[in-house]
Amino acid sequence: MNSAEMTAKIAAGKGFIAALDQSGGSTPKALAGYGIEAGAWNDEAEMYGLIHEMRCRIIRSKMFNGEKVLGAILFERTMDGSVDNTSVPAALITKGIVPFIKIDKGLEDEANGVQLMKPMPDLDALLVRSKALGVYGTKERSVINSADATGIAAIVAQQFEVGRQVLAHGMMPMLEPETNIKSATRAECDTILLAELLKCLDGMDQQVMLKLSLPVVPGTFDALTSHPKVLRVVALSGGYERPEACAELAKNRGIIASFSRALLQDLRCVMSDAEFDAALGGAINEIYTGSTVKTV
Repeated sequence: MNSAEMTAKIAAGKGFIAALDQSGGSTPKALAGYGIEAGAWNDEAEMYGLIHEMRCRIIRSKMFNGEKVLGAILFERTMDGSVDNTSVPAALITKGIVPFIKIDKGLEDEANGVQLMKPMPDLDALLVRSKALGVYGTKERSVINSADATGIAAIVAQQFEVGRQVLAHGMMPMLEPETNIKSATRAECDTILLAELLKCLDGMDQQVMLKLSLPVVPGTFDALTSHPKVLRVVALSGGYERPEACAELAKNRGIIASFSRALLQDLRCVMSDAEFDAALGGAINEIYTGSTVKTV
């Protein structure tokens, strides 16, 4: 797939985007879910080696292909790694899956009800390297914890600032101002976030993607899914178990999944290949249905 073909697939393809980008502090939790507890590695290099092998097993699986999985978001170390002597981005593209790279370096402490992204001084170099490996787009996450209009405006402004930097390198930014689903003011957060996103989108010359928490009120983000400057809106599972996440997803027209834990939660390192494929295939089918068969 060339860049134009990737754009067409993401824009109109039936399926969802897999999030395989656990990093840093989330890696031990992801490994524990896979059945590998802390103490199974001696240092950080071994820990990342174990998570890389888990991801390679997913990518190798016959169930993980471009028929229902449109794209996959990678951690930087995963992008730089290989699957059976093929670079991970190239392996994905061969299977018809569009590669993305997580570029944020974590979150700042909370201020004005939000957590902005930490500075990314090496972002330009990472974007150059990623594009050379065939990566199509990026993903950058920040978090909204409460309905503070000043904070949400700041978080959206930062997302678009980084998005423009990504676009300047000829890549597609997936902006992720996540709303904490445990927030007591989550519905108000959705309303403020929608207004700020529309304001910034109206000032854009190029398209971006949006990765958002599923809204409290289904259909809240309809104006985003139909906006000419939005290539696609995808949703994170945000802590929901997969059945609930898929049920909420199905209530929102035009939004597809970009799930991480909800995709991987049934996979275990002790599974045979047949068991692994069956578990992964079941999760893919459930998320695919929530992304493509709507209940509204």
